[in-house]
Amino acid sequence: MGILQIFTLLGALGMFLYGMNLMSSGLQKAAGEKLRGFLSAMTSNPLKGVMTGLGITTVIQSSSATTVMVVSFVNAGLLTLAQAIGVIMGANIGTTVTAWMVSWLGFKADISVLAVPLMLFGFLYSNSKKDKRKNIGELIVGFSLLFLGLSFMKDSVPDLRETPEVLEFVTTWSSYGFGSVLLFLTFGTILTLVLQSSSATMAITLIMLSMGWIPFDMACAMVLGENIGTTITANIAASVGNTPAKRAAMSHTIFNVFGVIWALILFKPFLQLVGVITENLFGLPNPATDGFVVTDSASATGTAALYGLSMLHTLFNLTNTLLLIWFTKWIARAVSWIIPVPKNQDKEVYRLQYISAGPLATPELSVEQAFNEIIQFARISKKGVDYAQSAIKKADTNEFEEFRKKLVKYEEISDRIEYEIATFLNGVSAEEISESTSIKIKAMYKIIGELESLGDSGEAISRILSRKNIHNKHFDEETIRNLTLMADAVSMAYDVMIENLTMAHKNELVDIANAYSAEEHLNVLRNNLRDAVIENIENDGKNYQTSVYYMDIVNEFEHMGDFIINVSQDLERAFVHK
Repeated sequence: MGILQIFTLLGALGMFLYGMNLMSSGLQKAAGEKLRGFLSAMTSNPLKGVMTGLGITTVIQSSSATTVMVVSFVNAGLLTLAQAIGVIMGANIGTTVTAWMVSWLGFKADISVLAVPLMLFGFLYSNSKKDKRKNIGELIVGFSLLFLGLSFMKDSVPDLRETPEVLEFVTTWSSYGFGSVLLFLTFGTILTLVLQSSSATMAITLIMLSMGWIPFDMACAMVLGENIGTTITANIAASVGNTPAKRAAMSHTIFNVFGVIWALILFKPFLQLVGVITENLFGLPNPATDGFVVTDSASATGTAALYGLSMLHTLFNLTNTLLLIWFTKWIARAVSWIIPVPKNQDKEVYRLQYISAGPLATPELSVEQAFNEIIQFARISKKGVDYAQSAIKKADTNEFEEFRKKLVKYEEISDRIEYEIATFLNGVSAEEISESTSIKIKAMYKIIGELESLGDSGEAISRILSRKNIHNKHFDEETIRNLTLMADAVSMAYDVMIENLTMAHKNELVDIANAYSAEEHLNVLRNNLRDAVIENIENDGKNYQTSVYYMDIVNEFEHMGDFIINVSQDLERAFVHK
């Protein structure tokens, strides 16, 4: 096998993987929001969850993308972990469609002869001004590249029958009985880890089987290994995520590892069942007979082997789901026990919850993650008002310093969260995005800026109180009561802002009348307090310097109200359909 042939094979593999990613990306862009709505609506019980995962993965041809959506919904509280496990089970079944598509279109129908003409239509569609047509064009180009890559892989793989020494070496791997099964299972696991795609490993396994490199039973062992390899990839990705992400990935591992264990214990009977089904369903030779090796991929034995392997992949995941669907709650409890909530969860408030693993494959799903993070940012930011209120009440006590430090800390947290979300959005903006997505991202930039300014205001209140203490000034009970009224009004405005953010995220925001009402209440309260303090200075002789500190805090609270109403106005411009 020459150097050029090796690079041709690797290039063909790269084309296959790129085509798979491009096809999945186009499908997600074309139906992203509808799929998310379907996912949230159709998971009320484990069976519906399985059907949802099966349907979505069959459509977008990516179990990884389905799993990412599932994790984001668990984080957002729209799915319980038990519901998510059901969807993941369905995604495992849905991903077997790829094997059937490759074995039929790639090997028997040889759709590669139509791939180049199809790319013409993909190119024409991708140059359309309409986003939907562009996405369809991306889908067609990805579909074509996938099968072109598969065709090049088949053509560049050497025929080992022309080199008996190499064929004998490969054949010896299959002569160790059950040890060979474990050997090929490990090989399938490692290959999936290296390629980061179980679909690509499945395609390679089909090629090796069709070329007569390995017998049918060893190809089946490789498929079992691929099911383990794909879960390790998910766990690596989730290792930088939060607790729900790690639990969802771990449940995927438990599901597949349990399946591989029973499949190994019943390996021979299971293969016989697959062979009988293939024989009776398609009228082909039984591929599970001892020593079954493909001699000609175009013959009936070649077709039987390809269909048999795809059947094993489907039957394995289907049987595993039927066995474990009744135990989703127990699996959820198990992964919750294996991965408990960190003891320092409260101390990690500055940690991002939804986008710690970086941008996703498609901007639409990435925007979904970013919006989740912004809502979480708003909730964290609201704690600054609570601490400001406590700092005012404890300004003349030894406890003040504790709350002052918390306000300073939350200002630093706001800066960090704003920077990390902005960096994430920069990565999303660098991709090809639709006009509506671009408008949403611009609004998100403005919103995180307003939320960061709210953190600055909380820290500013702590500085005003510190200056008051340095100059040995004290607030009386009436002053503290008035400042508490302002803090309560800001807190209510915060609640309205968070409600509007949540409604916009669900595409249910109609107007922001509630935000204008909260802002008006703040302004009226600020004006009344300002008029009252001026009157008190003139008539009652209240200390002027103390009154200045008092009004500085009142004005800072009013500024917070301005930042809060700005968020709702940004939402109205970008998310309200007029």
